[in-house]
Formats: sequence, C-alpha cells, structure tokens
Amino acid sequence: MTSSAQNVMRAMTLQKPGRPLELVQCEPRTLQEGEIRIAVAACGVCRTDLHVVDGELTELKLPIVPGHEIVGRIVELGRGVTGFKIGDRVGVPWLGWVCGKCEFCLRGEENLCPFARFTGYQIDGGYADETVADARFVFPLPGNYSDEEAAPLLCAGLIGWRCLQAAGEAPRLGLFGFGAAAHIVTQVARARGQRVFAFVRSGDDKAKDFARRMGAVWTGDSVMPAPEQLDAAIIFAPAGELVPAALRAVRPGGTVVCGGIHMSDIPSFPYEILWRERAVRSVANLTRRDGEEFLAFAATTKIHMTTKRYALPDANLALDDLRSGRLTGAAVLVP
Repeated sequence: MTSSAQNVMRAMTLQKPGRPLELVQCEPRTLQEGEIRIAVAACGVCRTDLHVVDGELTELKLPIVPGHEIVGRIVELGRGVTGFKIGDRVGVPWLGWVCGKCEFCLRGEENLCPFARFTGYQIDGGYADETVADARFVFPLPGNYSDEEAAPLLCAGLIGWRCLQAAGEAPRLGLFGFGAAAHIVTQVARARGQRVFAFVRSGDDKAKDFARRMGAVWTGDSVMPAPEQLDAAIIFAPAGELVPAALRAVRPGGTVVCGGIHMSDIPSFPYEILWRERAVRSVANLTRRDGEEFLAFAATTKIHMTTKRYALPDANLALDDLRSGRLTGAAVLVP
C-alpha cells in the first residue's frame, strides 16, 4: 500500500438538508480493503446534488460531502486493489457500492441492487480535496478530455447514455429539459445518426440557442406540440407534467424515458395518449457496463463540453446557479 494522503483536507459538507454547504477541514479516513484514495482535480455539479442538498432525496448520510462526477489522480491503494497504480487519472460516478450477491446483481442489474450506496449521497463524494472510492466503481478516463471536461461524463454523460439505450434506435428523438445531460446526449445522438428535437422552458431563448449549437434540428417550448411525430423522448427536467406532453409527442409504439432520480408527481392523463403501445419507463442509476461502454465511445468520438468553473468554496454559488437556471452546460468545481 502506497500513500501520499494529506494530513488535513478541505471538504464542502451538508450538515442538514435545506442549509448551505459548509467548508470544513478534516483528517482523511483510513482506507479499507478494496478502496482507492483519489486527489480530486475536478467534480461536476449535478442536478442530483440539488435534490440531495434540498432534501428531496431523503435516505442520505449526514453530514455528507456531495458530488459524484469526480475526476482525479490516485494517491493511495488499499489492500487487494489490482489494475490501478499511483498517479492514474480516474473517474468516480454516482453508483459507489453494491452487494454483488442479490438477485439484481447476479442478473447484471446492479443499478437496482436494494443495498446499493451512492457517491455524494451515502458515500462522501467529490466536493473536497480528495475522496475515497470502492475500486470496483472507479473508471480509467479517456485522454482526449481535460479534467474539467471529463467531469460531466461521469453522470450527465453516463445517465444520458443509459437513457439513449432505453429509448432505442429512435431516428427522431425528443429531449425535454436542456442542461448538462441533454447537451451531451444531443452530440452522442447526432453521432449515431439521430435527429434531436429540444423542448425547453417557455421563453428560454438562451437554452434554445444552446440546443441548436449542440446540433438540435428543432427547438421549442416544452408546452408546444412537436413539429412531427417522434420515435422516443427523454425527460431530463424533474417535472412530472412533462410526461403527458412527451406522450403526446411520440408516435404509436414510441417510448418516453424519465431520466431523473427525482420528479414531481405525474398528473393524470387520458388513456388515449398512452394507448397504441406507447411506453413510459424510468432509468435508475447506471451499471459498470454502462460506464465502460460510454467512456469507450467518448474516447473515439470527441464530445464538446460546455462548462463553467467554480472554486471549491463557491460550491453553494454553483448549486444556486443550477437551481435558478442561470447555467448553460455544466458547473464544475476545481479544488
């Protein structure tokens, strides 16, 4: 076991949901078997972090260090860790631990493990100078991205990839909500030959311009009808009222994918817009296979990242900018 861990580290911690994060100094914890210590170079700020901080996800550990789009370099290896070495650049995603023994894990559906724990939610995350992760859920990163560019790949990219897989081939793909995930998904979909239709908040011309720059063939308000029938739609905005809107936009046999971990209640809607074999499904977390497939794709197909950098002590500002819709692309904390 090799170590270059600091004696003291800084971390932005949530003490109680609904309160601002607090900058604290603390001693790094001792590694357990199978764990890796990583010096954080960048950590993306995800909408799921907002759900944690605002108390919409309730099974969190307190206090908790948020952040699950972590890019850094290995500074210490725990007992039993193989396949990594000190200095490797790696990424850490949302899914941070699974039991490996339940029916879901044994079927390759580890994203549904009932005992799973998540980075920045039940496991301290990347809003810090360093973090500790289970080696099973640490990924080597492609070299064609800077640290800041690579951070959004670890959630916005991974969840977007899983949503695309759930949506199927979908030559005509609708995206509801155009933030960090959608701007990555649009580029991936275009590379796969799909046409993207972007639905944004009413009057948000900035988001429409951003979607067009990323390659959307059409942009409009989320309450507007689609210009043609879509084969599938992905909802990234946490707004349940978009489910009926998306169902109306897809063709018979089409699929609506709900990509968020949290969503407001879905209002009642007429059976007519679900009938004719339309489907509504959710996407939960990710698997290691998703990570391997998406990062391999990203290594060969350069995805343009639109990011805004924040210093670690400015994490509350980054969260507020995301909450208020002032961000274009992805916020990234750089310690």
